[in-house]
Amino acid sequence: MTIIKINAITVPPDSGDELARRFAARAGAVDNQDGFEGFELLKPADERTTWLVVTRWRDEAAFQAWLHSPAFGHGHRPAGGGDGGTAAPPVGVSSELWSYEIAGGSAVP
Repeated sequence: MTIIKINAITVPPDSGDELARRFAARAGAVDNQDGFEGFELLKPADERTTWLVVTRWRDEAAFQAWLHSPAFGHGHRPAGGGDGGTAAPPVGVSSELWSYEIAGGSAVP
């Protein structure tokens, strides 16, 4: 059964573009992870400052395997770190992980 993981990341009003840039810089990094089904980065279309990172996984075990993988650690290290450079500060001021199962819906052909 597909599960949905949503990371709700609150950023300062002027930092959303930097968050999008950092995600674009590592685009595709999770694509080959076993059980990964898809990803979207959702930008607020109103005055909100919370962006949503929506991922879909085959099951909880697949998500947990990725969470504990070297690929996760590599993709979530501070920007600019690991190569002797000064790490850029985090963009988000807070984040919260939400977990969902699909309970209904429709598909558009």
